[in-house]
Amino acid sequence: MAATTAAQTLITVAPTGAEADKSAVPALPVTLDELVATAKECEAAGAAVIHVHIRDEAARPTLDPGRLADTVAALRESTDLVIQLSTGGAVTDSFADRLAVLDASPDGCSLTCGTVNFGDEVFANPWPFIKDLYQLTQQRQVVPEFELFDLGHVATLHRLLADSGPPAGGHVHCDLVMGVPGGMPGDVHALAAAVAALPEGATWSATGIGRTALPVMFGALAAGGHLRVGMEDTLSYARGRPVTRNAELVERAAELARAAQRPPMRPDAARTLLGIPERR
Repeated sequence: MAATTAAQTLITVAPTGAEADKSAVPALPVTLDELVATAKECEAAGAAVIHVHIRDEAARPTLDPGRLADTVAALRESTDLVIQLSTGGAVTDSFADRLAVLDASPDGCSLTCGTVNFGDEVFANPWPFIKDLYQLTQQRQVVPEFELFDLGHVATLHRLLADSGPPAGGHVHCDLVMGVPGGMPGDVHALAAAVAALPEGATWSATGIGRTALPVMFGALAAGGHLRVGMEDTLSYARGRPVTRNAELVERAAELARAAQRPPMRPDAARTLLGIPERR
């Protein structure tokens, strides 16, 4: 890992997701104003990247192109965060709609490297779609973050790089999504196995879903990795205590990063690490 990344921690915030219901989780940011306010607060707390899902006027998940473009523009105007759009959307979204996410010209996007059982649902990512999405990111110069839910996804990442070459920006950055029912467990044994299998020179963050959030965070920091936190991934701050705002999850991650003597990376450093092209 490069010296700059060894000395700092890249913190990504995933504030909304496509699963939680606003009526059950009032603190979830679903409007554009709520998302922008959350982004500004999380940037001040130590986040450098924001992973974005959007909702419609009824707070339902959507990939509406106009809303996506407006969201990217508003976040770009209001913050310096790296704007990473989800190409996963909701499990019901079509492949065509997921590819069209790149029309909003984000800095980066998620790129999931395989199909996975997602609780009672199936999150479909067959090889032809993965390859189409990856080649589109190369054409559009949108930097992908490779989402890896299981060790088989790491093997697909190696296949993708061998088949189609390096990503936009030239640097491979991955996110280990751990603790999803149907994916790899959120423990240090799975973390170590996944990290050992990554392509040489890749950097990585780790996401612990639900109750695995803290074990994964501790393990990632100990292993020299980066962090993703947010209400997309966990709605509980501690046993019996719900999350009240995304920024408190970022604040905790930043505090732990400083304790590990790897303070939070600022957005400009994150852009350099990830190879984000200038879009402002």
